[in-house]
Amino acid sequence: MPEQELFSTIDFHVTCECSQECTYCWGPQNIENPVGTSTSKKIIKKIKEIGAKRIVFTGGDPLTRNDIGKLIRYAKKIGLEVALSTTGDELTSTFLRWNVPFIDLISLPIDGSTEEISSKTKEEGHLAAVLKALELLKKHPEIDVKICTPVTKYNIKDIPNILKLAEEYKEKTKAGVFYNIFQTFPRSSGEVDWRELIVSKRVFTALKRKLSGRKKIRVNFLDHGTLDKLYLMIFPNGNLIIPEGDKFTKFGQFLEIKDINTIIKQSRFESHKHLKHSKRWGKRYTK
Repeated sequence: MPEQELFSTIDFHVTCECSQECTYCWGPQNIENPVGTSTSKKIIKKIKEIGAKRIVFTGGDPLTRNDIGKLIRYAKKIGLEVALSTTGDELTSTFLRWNVPFIDLISLPIDGSTEEISSKTKEEGHLAAVLKALELLKKHPEIDVKICTPVTKYNIKDIPNILKLAEEYKEKTKAGVFYNIFQTFPRSSGEVDWRELIVSKRVFTALKRKLSGRKKIRVNFLDHGTLDKLYLMIFPNGNLIIPEGDKFTKFGQFLEIKDINTIIKQSRFESHKHLKHSKRWGKRYTK
């Protein structure tokens, strides 16, 4: 265990594969040979050994990996809190039936309250797939649910409708549910014309002011300042990445790093902000 707590959550991007091609995505891309099951387990074990409390399996979509169930089970077995961030397209009743006891939280994105708006940044039919996934999760209220929306110029006027959808869902499930609304961040592994997507700080602040104070569901507003220097990421090839601004700073193979705290202190990673953000994922905060 580290002498000083500098982090609590590590995002393990286990794949680049995904059913979606979101323009704003800042997950890893074009990594053709992700680490296998054995190496993934070693990474998970080290995540626990260096003092992390939670692992987030993400991607791409982690459900595209045929061993994701094994990785989830292993992480839970060694004492990590397990979160799964998925597009929702691949979530099935069979997967849940086998893996519910090993998952603490599932995160699902909604980009619009209608297919017309959603399809401007997601594949057509994605909203229906997420709503189906949410229905499946009603049968498993022991799993907390995070609904999240990237605010863009395409959906800024629709956010109140998505929030209403999230509020209505919370009323119909016994699960802990919260809603993250975040200002789309200008960071990507590809070339993006951010002028078509990004809303200004002024517009995002106005949205926050308009929607704050809702009683039916907890809402977190994450602006650019909150999102920057917030994440510790392990990419599918095993590299430790700490994103800063529009850059992905690489610190080498995670399994070869001897002292994670030294790296964190040398980087511009903001531990206080990270710990505060991670704490708000806890179960007692979702009710």
